[in-house]
Amino acid sequence: MTRITTPTARISVVALLAGVLLCGGCVRSSAEGNAGAPPPLPVHEEGDGSWVQVDRPDQFPLATAIARRATSELSVTGVVEPDVSRAVPVVSLASGRVIEVRVRLGDTVRKGQLLLRVQSADMVSALADYRKAVADDELARIQLERATVLFDRGAVAKKDLEVVQSTTQKAVVELQTAAERLRVLGGSTDQSPTGIVEIVAPVSGIITEQNITTAGGVKSLDSSPNLLTISDLSHVWIMCDVYENDLRQVRVGDAADIHLAPYPDRVLAGRIGNIAPILDPSLRTAKVRIEVANPGLMRVGMFVNAALHDQSTEIHAVVPATAILHLHDRDWVYVPEGKGRFRRREVVSGQMLPGQQQEVRSGLEAGEPVVADALTLQNTVEQ
Repeated sequence: MTRITTPTARISVVALLAGVLLCGGCVRSSAEGNAGAPPPLPVHEEGDGSWVQVDRPDQFPLATAIARRATSELSVTGVVEPDVSRAVPVVSLASGRVIEVRVRLGDTVRKGQLLLRVQSADMVSALADYRKAVADDELARIQLERATVLFDRGAVAKKDLEVVQSTTQKAVVELQTAAERLRVLGGSTDQSPTGIVEIVAPVSGIITEQNITTAGGVKSLDSSPNLLTISDLSHVWIMCDVYENDLRQVRVGDAADIHLAPYPDRVLAGRIGNIAPILDPSLRTAKVRIEVANPGLMRVGMFVNAALHDQSTEIHAVVPATAILHLHDRDWVYVPEGKGRFRRREVVSGQMLPGQQQEVRSGLEAGEPVVADALTLQNTVEQ
């Protein structure tokens, strides 16, 4: 039998041999490149990923959760608001037009300090009535003196004297009424007839509301807003929203720790003063009012974090902060299950403690071992 080799067949054989030699070189090159690297640590995930199997579990040291007795705590957020009982409105009983404003929103004022001046027609009318009452009173007194002399001499009857006495008494009443009206409107009996009313601060504090400007109109005794509001911010309220499922942990009189974001090293002490009897129908929350003394750090409208402490005490587990893994907005720990197996368990973490320790409020009992560095084990699993 004669074998015939064509040029095309020879070319195909050469190409095939070249490809085999090239692949062999690549395999040898890859093997030589990885010869110096340590072998990866075998990790096997089981089931849904909450179980892992490692060949060398001694690479992940364990820590034992210890017990810590603490009061029941509920973390909520709140907003700083003025104490309503310490907020005093500034009003004017005399209508008119503002000609000068001496203060602005946010200013600190003292009791008796001039706040604004109002030009009022009511004041002009009150001054006129007072002056008329003064003149009538003087005339009535003169007539009474004359009638008394005439009566003593028998020139007038007693009934005429009694009429003059009654007129004098009415004049006194009208004078007192005119003076009191003048005082209520903010004027005085010795002021000039310009009709200027000076509004002064009724208390010391901070201007937390301003509803008037220069040349603005002032109405009296109607539904218009206050001209100004002065608040004493030495004591403030913190209004918090508490879900109805957590209301059983909140009682009037319970203590509260206030944490301010701008001052993380300061913790202020407060106390629950009121729990609203009505729930928000959309959020299913109740307003809880915390009363706290303000050292000057809290400002109206500031957001704060509050930790509400119940009267009862609970025992919580405490582990190193590195033992808690924050993953997908949840907290986890790795618990050994024997023979190199670890189980990832969800927990609810609590507050940070001194010494890089962290409280675990639920999901872990005191005395249970956990992986001391959960992040290292998680990174090993993901490789």
